[in-house]
Amino acid sequence: MNTFNKLLLATSAICTFSTAAFAEGHTKLPLVELPGIEGRDYWVPGEVNAEGKLEAMQAVVGKEAVKFSGTQDGPIQIALIYPSADTSDFWARNYIAMTKRLEELGIEFETTEFASRQIEHSLQSTYANQVVQDSDLYDFVIFGPSELAIQADNIDKMAQSDGFSTFVWAFHTPLKDLKNQPDAWFDFSSAAGALTMCDYMLDRLGTDVTMAMNRGIPGITDNQRSGDFKACVEEKGNWTTAYEHYGEYQREGGFEGTSLIMQAYPEATIIHNANTAMAMGSVEAQVALGKEKEIFSTGWGGTGLELDAIRRGELDATPMRMGDDVGAATAEAIKAHLEERESELPFVFLGRITVAHDQMSAEEIDALEQEAFRFSGVGALER
Repeated sequence: MNTFNKLLLATSAICTFSTAAFAEGHTKLPLVELPGIEGRDYWVPGEVNAEGKLEAMQAVVGKEAVKFSGTQDGPIQIALIYPSADTSDFWARNYIAMTKRLEELGIEFETTEFASRQIEHSLQSTYANQVVQDSDLYDFVIFGPSELAIQADNIDKMAQSDGFSTFVWAFHTPLKDLKNQPDAWFDFSSAAGALTMCDYMLDRLGTDVTMAMNRGIPGITDNQRSGDFKACVEEKGNWTTAYEHYGEYQREGGFEGTSLIMQAYPEATIIHNANTAMAMGSVEAQVALGKEKEIFSTGWGGTGLELDAIRRGELDATPMRMGDDVGAATAEAIKAHLEERESELPFVFLGRITVAHDQMSAEEIDALEQEAFRFSGVGALER
């Protein structure tokens, strides 16, 4: 991995080692200090993961399951507190992925779900108090916070419990001020996707290229998806950004931004889109003018809509999440704890992100889609 990527994600030789104390019973964190650490109230994965552990775990998750080597007196008990009553299928897919991987590993288990909606912060607090009170009933608690800062006290409270191990889903930025950190964090990283996409684009399209961007909404997600990508291609490939349009993650925003770009900035031969909706609006605008073959367009996430657009020759490339990795990695982490190998785990697990693109055959794209949803299934999830 090159130096630029290491600055954002991984441990780097140029980083300064820190002696900051961490919660009792855990390794001192951060392991290293990356640029910008002073201005953040959280750590990034490269500051808290020992070198090589994330890559090793990603490799395990991508391979066939190796059976649990121990014995059980009965099924382990897993509690899940997450906003699974919301519209996003992230929670349901990763629940399926976790349970199916546990079955492959030969681990007996029972689950108890405490469902909420994304906006029901106080309900999650009630659930957290309940599992802490009943800590003797559970071996593992998986917490999908409704919002990280709001649920920080509940993460701290559950992590302090000696009765169970605590895993956090859907976040990869451990808060610095937690007195008790959970055992592990599991998520996908937009920053990692941006750098994966940067490397692919530079390798395919070379240097000194002019691009334009359909960005989302100002904030951490767009800063990573768009800002980190822009910084990478400009620094490593001497690219120029002609125009940045904020389309607010809406299809209409992608359409309007692309229409403006094609009219006012014809020198831009690449259009970056920060999510699926804007990517669909962007290709719609290009197709309307017959320019979909003249502009190199990218999406984000590798959703079914994006893959279909690649198959039609309208979208050129997208960073694609291996969607079931978070659930599968959680199952592998449970196995490691049961085998007393938890020291081998990364503190923050990031699901794999690869690039799906128009130079792939239909069979290759299908295989990538099958890998991404190898447990939860391709297509809309029945809920």
